[in-house]
Amino acid sequence: MFEGLFQPTHLIIILVIALVVFGPGKLTEVGGSLGKALRGFKKSMSELTDDEGANNLRGEDKDKKRGPSSR
Repeated sequence: MFEGLFQPTHLIIILVIALVVFGPGKLTEVGGSLGKALRGFKKSMSELTDDEGANNLRGEDKDKKRGPSSR
């Protein structure tokens, strides 16, 4: 069932190593920074796809106004 890299024991070992390297106080800061970075990335990606959709709609409107003879 749990085959591969992300087995529960592997995740526990990785967490323990992270605690030893960073310490409990720094680990929460790193987690918070990582969360903010991911939220910012998702927000920028959603804005990018929204802008592309708006540009596509604007381009389609221009094509409709020109008509088939202007191509």
